[in-house]
Amino acid sequence: SVSAGLDLPGRFLFAILTLMTLIANLVFIEEAVYIYRKIPSSKRSIIIWVNAAAPVIATTSCIGMWIPRSTMFTDFTAAVFFAIVIHKFLMMMIKECGGQKLLLRRFENGHFKISTGPCCCCCLCLPRVRITRRTLFWMKLGTFQFAFFRPVLMFLSIVLWTNGNYAPYNLSPKGAAIWISCFIGVLTILALWPVAIMFQQVRTLLVCKKIISKFALYQFILILNHLQTAIINILAMQRIIPCAPPLSSSARGAYMIHQLLIMEMFLITLISRVVYRRRYNDLEPPDCTAEEDGDNKQTP
Repeated sequence: SVSAGLDLPGRFLFAILTLMTLIANLVFIEEAVYIYRKIPSSKRSIIIWVNAAAPVIATTSCIGMWIPRSTMFTDFTAAVFFAIVIHKFLMMMIKECGGQKLLLRRFENGHFKISTGPCCCCCLCLPRVRITRRTLFWMKLGTFQFAFFRPVLMFLSIVLWTNGNYAPYNLSPKGAAIWISCFIGVLTILALWPVAIMFQQVRTLLVCKKIISKFALYQFILILNHLQTAIINILAMQRIIPCAPPLSSSARGAYMIHQLLIMEMFLITLISRVVYRRRYNDLEPPDCTAEEDGDNKQTP
C-alpha cells in the first residue's frame, strides 16, 4: 500500500490532504442544501453543478493520491465532470439573465463580439454576430459537444488501455494518446469559446450577481486542472522532475499534481461558498426596467 512506504512527514501530509478533501466535500454539501432551500428551482441544479467542480476534482485527486493505479480513471473522471460544468456555466449565465427569451429581449439589437479567447482573440477584424435564437443555439451546441464527446473519448481510451494500445505518456505518432489528446484539445477550445463570448456580453448586466468573481473561479479551475497538469506531465516526461525510487518521474509528477490540486480545490471551494452564498434579487424584465426609467424621469 502507499502508506506503508511513507515516512512520518509523508503520512502527515497525506492525512492533512485527506482532511482537506473531507472538509471541501462537507462545505459543498452544506452549500448544496442552502442552494436547494433558497434558490429558485430553475437555477438550482445548474448552480449546484458549477459548485461541485472543485470538490469533485479534490476527491478524484485524493483517490489518485492514495491509489496510484487508479490515476488514469480519476483524471478522466475529473475531466469529464468539468466538461459538463463548462456547459452548465454557459447555461447559468443565460439563466441569470432571466432565461433565453428575456436574454433575446434585452439584447434584441445587440451583437456578440466573437474576437475573443481562446479561439479568436487575435482576430480583431472578425465581424460581430447578431444575437438571435440561432446564435444562442450554436453557442449552446459548442459547449454541449464537449460534454458529449469527452465521455465517449474517455470510454474509447479505457478500451484501448485495457487492450494495451493506449499509454497516457506515449506521445509518439504511432500511439493513440497523441491523436486523442489533440482531438480533445480542439474540442476544448471550441467549448471554451462560447463561454468567453457570452461572458463578454453579459458581464456588465450581471455585475450585481458577482458574475466576474464566478467566472474567475471557473477560469482558475480550468487553468489548474488542465494547464498546470499538462505542464507537470511534460516536465515529468522530460525527466526534469527526477525519479525517486521506487517512484519514477511520471509517478512523482502524478503525486505532485494530485497534492497541488487538493490544496487548490480546497481553497476554491471555500471561496465559492462566499461568492455563491449571497442572495441576489432577480433582474427586472426589460419592459419593466424601461417603464421604471420613464417614471423616474417624470418624478419632480
